Amino acid sequence: MNAPASTHRPLPKRVRPFEKTRTPTPGWLRRVLGRELAPSEREYREAGEALWDGDPLMDDWVDWMYRHGPREGRALFEQALASGIDSLEAPPEPLHALFREVERRPEWLQPELLDEGARFIHGTGLTAPYVLRDLALMGGYMLSGFNQALVKTGALNKGASRRIAETGKWWVDCTEPGGLERHAPGFETTLHVRMVHALVRRNLSLDPEWDMEHWGLPLSQIDMAATYLGFSVVMLGGLRKMGVPVTRRESQAVMHLWRYGCWLMGVDEKWLVDTEREGIVLLHHTFMTQSRPDWTSRELARALAREPLERQYPRWRKLRRRLAWRQHLSVSRYFLGRSKMEQLGLPTKITPWYPILSLPWRFISYSLQRVVPPLNRWQQRRGRKIQLDTLAAMFGDGEHDVIRPSGDHPAST
Repeated sequence: MNAPASTHRPLPKRVRPFEKTRTPTPGWLRRVLGRELAPSEREYREAGEALWDGDPLMDDWVDWMYRHGPREGRALFEQALASGIDSLEAPPEPLHALFREVERRPEWLQPELLDEGARFIHGTGLTAPYVLRDLALMGGYMLSGFNQALVKTGALNKGASRRIAETGKWWVDCTEPGGLERHAPGFETTLHVRMVHALVRRNLSLDPEWDMEHWGLPLSQIDMAATYLGFSVVMLGGLRKMGVPVTRRESQAVMHLWRYGCWLMGVDEKWLVDTEREGIVLLHHTFMTQSRPDWTSRELARALAREPLERQYPRWRKLRRRLAWRQHLSVSRYFLGRSKMEQLGLPTKITPWYPILSLPWRFISYSLQRVVPPLNRWQQRRGRKIQLDTLAAMFGDGEHDVIRPSGDHPAST
């Protein structure tokens, strides 16, 4: 599934020319980061070539499934996931290699940091989901290189509420204390989503409508790395702008949580960073592999913007839907500005009223938690309940589960 790695192979056409990446870094930012944001020639080449790289372990397993029978392969995978690879008498080598890797603990793993990161995320209540949804995801649609596989799968332009809820379910599973332990929900849903990604990568690569020369490999390493940085770097930066003070230890914990989660997801270790500073630089380097906004940006953005109007709130449904719709658009306006809202086909007359009005209270309350531990613990419990209640409203009467592809979805088998 991986294209041959060669420094002589042309980069996909979506990659920005090297000379257009040389934007000078402001002095204050250079001092914070300790370097220029712009990539060196080596960094530029490595990021561009990562558009040809998939997930070798999972891709090999999916190839085996198609050779020997997808239904049988899925059953073997599910048994290994639920009961361990040793529960299979004679597991296929690709499956054995995959689970031998994910069941080992990387030397750098610090479980206590994982739990600290999870508890911090609980305490953010709806602020973290707002940032992830209205900045990371909505803003990500500006970079149309990400969008092609999403449009092909119909993931967010057909039934956006369900798709967002499925991603939220995975996020909730991963951000439980101990959620990424072997046999815990976060571990299992991550491996499930990882296989779905490999199925999409395989089937879209065989689709004659997929322009490999222009887009590179679907769901490539650099695309996966940029996505993981959205859950960590973008979230942390957005939280600060929403009024949540983030300590150095909290930043370290969140970065560590998503470093491990995305290692399980199949992101190569060379793209996993320890610190927020390193993440900011890498995120900037991933941007140069993306294309400018196009019709996919507008289609996906409009579908996401309408999602709150489909939520199944238990009370005051119509009023709460309209309020959530306006709040989310307000947060996007706050982060993205009028020009980007227009490029995404979103209402431009909306004002950033919600984040501006709520910022002072948010800053005061989170600052108080620093010096009143019982208040901090209370907020973590309350924040998690609000997160779960909102997820339930997205799912409505549907099953609370991650994606289960069927029909014409590229991951169906």
